[in-house]
Amino acid sequence: MQPGQVLVNETQLGSRLNRAVDSDRRGEFALLLALLSTDARDMAQFNIKDSDLTLEAELRAKFDLPAEEKLINDLTLEPSPVDNSEQFHLGGARAFQLMQALKPEAIVTRGDEPLDMQEVLANCDLNVRQKYRSKTQGNTYRPEVMHFVDQLSQQRQMSEVLA
Repeated sequence: MQPGQVLVNETQLGSRLNRAVDSDRRGEFALLLALLSTDARDMAQFNIKDSDLTLEAELRAKFDLPAEEKLINDLTLEPSPVDNSEQFHLGGARAFQLMQALKPEAIVTRGDEPLDMQEVLANCDLNVRQKYRSKTQGNTYRPEVMHFVDQLSQQRQMSEVLA
């Protein structure tokens, strides 16, 4: 007869060990203990929970903390940020404070460039935008210049072909 499930630790037995001790059934108690794994790593108190969560996410879940508030919101990445100003106009300072506690606003930035430059770049070609951004980040575009000797050898080859 094949067992349905292999016993690993005492949590799988439930209260069967307790009942065996209470009813003075030494044989069943010894059998149940013999069926358990002898490896200490399989015992219930040593089981380590495998999770894909980071340490910060695990601690937030363990202590029932809310999600981290955004301090800065970039309009180029997220076009519709949280805006609690309407609550201030409709309900006053207390309504604004309540909404700020429920859905906090972040400081809004428009990205790396000022608003005027963003409007200009929005009307430009993609190549122009990339050249501007590489220029402002310090990456200067330099075409590959051939060595003088290589240029002379190419010109000689071209003159031979043309002649």
